[in-house]
Amino acid sequence: MHARRQFANLLVPLDGSRLAESVVPTVRELALHLCAEVTLLHVLEQHPPSTVHGERHLSDRANAGEYLARIAARLREAGIAVQAHVHDNREGDVARSIAEHADELTQDMVVLCAHGRGGLRGLLFGGIAQQVLAKGSWPVLVVQPRPDGGAPEFRPRRILVPLATTHDPKPALDAAATLAVAFGAVARLVVVVPMRATLADERARAGRTLPTTMRAILDLAEQESQRYLADASARLSAAGLAIEEEVARGETVTEIRAAADRADADLIVIASHARVGLEALASGSVGSRLSARAARPILLVRASDPDTH
Repeated sequence: MHARRQFANLLVPLDGSRLAESVVPTVRELALHLCAEVTLLHVLEQHPPSTVHGERHLSDRANAGEYLARIAARLREAGIAVQAHVHDNREGDVARSIAEHADELTQDMVVLCAHGRGGLRGLLFGGIAQQVLAKGSWPVLVVQPRPDGGAPEFRPRRILVPLATTHDPKPALDAAATLAVAFGAVARLVVVVPMRATLADERARAGRTLPTTMRAILDLAEQESQRYLADASARLSAAGLAIEEEVARGETVTEIRAAADRADADLIVIASHARVGLEALASGSVGSRLSARAARPILLVRASDPDTH
C-alpha cells in the first residue's frame, strides 16, 4: 500500500450560513496537507427557505457568486488553488446534485458540515449525509461544528478506523493511510464483536436457546477479529504508519464511540454501504447511525464486500 494522492480535489458545498462555513478551517488544513485543490459549490434550490439558521439564504446566482468569491479569497490567502461554482439550474434533490458535481468536476472528497434539516441543511442530519455517499462514489467528510456553532480546528493526530470482518478493509485503510501520512497521525484499528446480551434478531434467539454454544461462537469471532486486525495492521505498517489495534465487545456504535473516546481520536474513518432512510434503519447501518451521533469529524467511504474483489 502507498499513500497515493487520492484526495487531491475537494468539493465543498456551502449554503451561505455561518454553520456551513465552519468547514472552512478543515478544508484549509486538508488542502494544505494534501496539496489539494478546492471547488466551492452552491446549488440553488427549487423552493429555498428565506433564511438558514436565522441568516439570509442564498437564493440567486449573484448573491451566491459573491458569497463563494469571499470564501475563495480567504482560502487563496493561504496559497490554496480554489474554484467557485454556482449551479443555477434549480434543484429539488440537492444531495443528487452534489454527487453529480463530484463526478463531473472529478472531485475525490466531499466536505460537508453536519447541521440543519431539509435541502442542503439536512444533508447530514439523521444520516442524510449518506445520501451523497449513496448517490456517488466519493468519500464524504462530515465536520461537526463546535457547540457554539464556531469552526473547529482540524489537525488529526489519532485516527480511529472501525473495521468489520464482513467488509473489504481496503477502502477505509487507503483513506486512513492517506490522511495519517499527511498529518503524521497514528491509526487505531478497532473491530467490535457483540456480546450475547447485545445480539439481535435470530442470533439473540439462538443465544437464549443455546447460550454456551453462542458464547463459544462469539469467542471464536473475537479470535478471528484479532487475526483480521493483524492483517490490516500489516498493510498499514508497510506504509510506515504507527498502528494500534483493539477488539472491543458490545453494541457496535456504542463501542465505536467509546473507542474513539479512549483513543482521544480526532477523526473517524469508516466504510459504509451508504444505506439511507428506511433501508438504513432496517439494516441498522453503522455508518448512518455513527454519523448522526459522532461528536468528531467522520469520513464515510463506500464499502465493498470481500466477494466483489
